[in-house]
Parts: sequence; structure tokens; C-alpha cells
Amino acid sequence: MAAPLAARGLATGAVDLPSCQMPAGARAGLHDDTAAVTAAVTAAVERKGGPVVLVGHSYGGVVIAEAGAHDAVAHLAYLDAVVPDAGESLADLGGPDPAPWMDPGDDGTVGVHTEHVRELFLHDCDDATVAGAVARLTRQSARPFGEAPATVAWRTTPATFVVCADDRAIPAERQRAFAGRLGRWVEVATGHFPFLARPDVLAGVLADIAGTC
Repeated sequence: MAAPLAARGLATGAVDLPSCQMPAGARAGLHDDTAAVTAAVTAAVERKGGPVVLVGHSYGGVVIAEAGAHDAVAHLAYLDAVVPDAGESLADLGGPDPAPWMDPGDDGTVGVHTEHVRELFLHDCDDATVAGAVARLTRQSARPFGEAPATVAWRTTPATFVVCADDRAIPAERQRAFAGRLGRWVEVATGHFPFLARPDVLAGVLADIAGTC
């Protein structure tokens, strides 16, 4: 997303979450991830100034619920993401059993069954994009799935939900239920990964959100 957002005058940064960094990721939890995002926000403000829009995709919605408490964060963008309230973990919101595409391991990590990736997550992407996405798949520590954010920033910071209406993994009606918590949302006609399928469309949506800050 860096190039399409830069074309709209927006500087960006992506954070490598500790829970997804193997083998150390097997021990990292939600609060390690939020600490990494908080540090990235602080560094970005020192380099470029504010305000900052935090974008959380999928599990990332739990991360920005806590990291969004940073003073420089002016808006939260929940991109096809989980929106936890106080005391709620990803497991609380997703049900007691893992989704059928999830691959829990005996080593405290969770992965994705690759045979489901194209059908459920990347059906609107071309072959090269699918291959690149699959090549970048990694396992994640299971700890974050049972941990609740220490704060719920969307209750005090403006937030917008981006519904991906063609997502086959998280149904649009489930996303709209999360969006109802925020009271503000937009919809795009993409699957789970709009930044791979329609980056220019997503860039326009995010630029509109940033323009409200």
C-alpha cells in the first residue's frame, strides 16, 4: 500500500508483529504486538509528525484497540477486522472452536491450511498475487487469541470500519455487526485482502479517512 498511499500524499509504515516472528513468536502475545505498534507510532511522529491513522486488518483490530490509545493517533481504521470491547479476546468473539482453515500446532502456534487460502481469502486475486501471498504465510503464536486488549481506544478515538463485502472467510454480516460498534463504516467489493486485490480502491478509502483528521 505504500505507493498508492504516497500518491495521495500519505506517508505509511507497516509493523512486523512479534507474535508472527518465528521462532521467538511462539512466546510473544498481544501486548508484545501492541508495544511494537506503539513504538512504531512514536518513531513515525518523531520523523514526520502527526496525526496518525492506525489501520488494523483482521486480528490487527485487537492490536489497534490497545495501541490506539497513543496520544498521536487521531483515527482508527478497522479493515475487515475484529472489534473487541473491554475484556474480550479474539477467542471470545470467534467462538470456542478454531475456524476450519486454522491449523493449530502442538508448539503453541497457529497456521493456515494453505489449501483453503485461495478459495476463502484470495479468490479475487490473480495467480501471481496468490502465489506471493502463500509464499509469505507464517505461523503465529497462539497466545494473542486468548488475550484481551488492556484498553479499548475506539471508545474514545474516532474509528471507521471498512467492510469487505465479498469476503468468504469473515461474512459481511459479521463485519457489519462489528462496524455497528463503531457507528461508522464504508464498504468495498473485495475479499479478505483488499490491499492485494484492489490497492487503489483501498488507498482512496484510507485517504478519505485520513482527510477527516
